[in-house]
Amino acid sequence: MWRRVASLSSSISSYSTSFVAQTASRLNTWESLTTAMAQQAKGFIAPKEKTPFITFVLGGPGSGKGTQCVKIVETFGFTHLSAGDLLRREIASDSADGAMILNTIREGKIVPSQVTVRLIQKEMESSDNDKFIIDGFPRTEENRVSFEQFIGVEPKVVLFFDCPEEEMVKRLLNRNQGRVDDNLETIKTRLKVFEALSLPVINYYSQRGNLYTIRAKGTEDEIFEQVLPIFTTFDVCQRAVE
Repeated sequence: MWRRVASLSSSISSYSTSFVAQTASRLNTWESLTTAMAQQAKGFIAPKEKTPFITFVLGGPGSGKGTQCVKIVETFGFTHLSAGDLLRREIASDSADGAMILNTIREGKIVPSQVTVRLIQKEMESSDNDKFIIDGFPRTEENRVSFEQFIGVEPKVVLFFDCPEEEMVKRLLNRNQGRVDDNLETIKTRLKVFEALSLPVINYYSQRGNLYTIRAKGTEDEIFEQVLPIFTTFDVCQRAVE
């Protein structure tokens, strides 16, 4: 689990000093616990013992994000969180949120940030890993701000899979996965939405200096060859073995 637990003060030889120190420690621990409870009630996520290594994976629909995420997970030991998969799983649950999500996706629009962040938050809290690759998120500046406010961590790496529009359309029409949004009309809407809403996010991380642009045309292995050096720079390979 990735929550920080306050440690008790070490014992002190003097009885009176020890008593004062232990009392203060208990008060601090109680204060920390009550603060954490209050923060959780507001949707706040306490930081992990280790600051998680967050990677965002961005790119238009059909840019090959999911395929490359699988390779990254296998090579570097990340936990893969797909925003799209989490949303589709919520749809399958027949919940009230699921019905709203389905209607939003059918219209080619973006699901409200708090819904997506809440699903990501739940998955991160239930994981023992401290390395997460989040696929297809954030899609908007609102997504980005919501994530950083609720999770309290900025990504170390942001991958942008830059793929020509005609290639993305061809891939989406050919994949035949039975998804409600894999039809030409919705695909064109999704591409327009991506360009309008996601490019500001990409520009933001470019200015922050943690954006890595991947040319997403070619074979899966050719594309992954561009990804490998990014994570070896951070010594993530060693972290995956530990």
